[in-house]
Amino acid sequence: MSVRATILYVALLLVTPVGAREQTDVREKTDVIVMNNGDRLTGEIKGLDHGSLQVSLDYAIGTLSVDWSKVIRLESKQLFVVKTQDGSVYTGSVKMTETVSGRPMQIQEVNAPKKELAIEGSRVVNMTELSESFWHRLSGGVNTGVIYSKGNQSTQLSLGSDAEYVRERWSGSASFNTNLSASSGATPYTRNQLKLASLRLFPWNNYFYQFSGGFLQSTEQGIGLQTLLGAGVGRYLKNTNRAQISLAGGLAWQVTHYEQSTTPIGTQNVAAGLIEANVNLFKFDKTNLSATASFLPGLSEPGRVFFNTNAAYYIKLPANLKWNLSFYGSWDSRPPGSLKGSDYGSSSGLSWTFGLK
Repeated sequence: MSVRATILYVALLLVTPVGAREQTDVREKTDVIVMNNGDRLTGEIKGLDHGSLQVSLDYAIGTLSVDWSKVIRLESKQLFVVKTQDGSVYTGSVKMTETVSGRPMQIQEVNAPKKELAIEGSRVVNMTELSESFWHRLSGGVNTGVIYSKGNQSTQLSLGSDAEYVRERWSGSASFNTNLSASSGATPYTRNQLKLASLRLFPWNNYFYQFSGGFLQSTEQGIGLQTLLGAGVGRYLKNTNRAQISLAGGLAWQVTHYEQSTTPIGTQNVAAGLIEANVNLFKFDKTNLSATASFLPGLSEPGRVFFNTNAAYYIKLPANLKWNLSFYGSWDSRPPGSLKGSDYGSSSGLSWTFGLK
């Protein structure tokens, strides 16, 4: 099986659970949400993320996104995993009522049933309904874009998918992106990238350790297959309902098999340092900007530097749809032989999300 076929197969696995997700873990819709304008909703709270409270109603298809900053009262019999700006994690039932001093949320912890905590609602950044169901904890999306030009018989296709599985103190994620371009009289261009990551919180607030892996194939850089394995320690520099910024550092090992070169190169192995930054900026029900950048200075080849980035800007549309503009790029400061040291591009199209995305 070719590299591209293998990566495409993995990408299909990422989005396969979408259809089955809503068929499991059915619960009573008795949670109460009251807005600052007096509106009252009764349904099932699915969770809170990016400043958006997701609620399922008996009389509405799908889920309703509610601005968390405008909720003044909340009460649920369900159990939730609650995460705050300082990285603290709590598990229990929740209740929130507006007071003169703010919107304190009371959390009745499972491990301490006689103890009730009070946390200001604005400091709560994530809330996930406690469930052992795999599908209930899964969220993600699919995006695609197509450009065709009759003049030079040019076709450009972009396809991507991502999925994230969240537990109380750890999470796992996978993302896949492919870009294809073909035009009359020119060599077809292909780029496929698959990224895997696992993150676990330390006992200290906002610190974590992570493991990551990636596969890259790029005809522009003559890369048949590049495999990257890395591990490191990081910290959330900012973690609110409007922004999430993290920085991590560690070590990585990269194996690259080169193709399409006038001079046979074969396979190169490089040990490198790893510095990775993640930025997510979001505004309720309007826009979302996400960017990831990794910097790898060579240790076994001093002076050689690798840099990779992926960024996407989303504008929210009805029915879980978004319009997206994305950018990708990879650079090598010292490519072997006569190969090119960079490959980058952009695309736009529609995205469809599920879960708390």
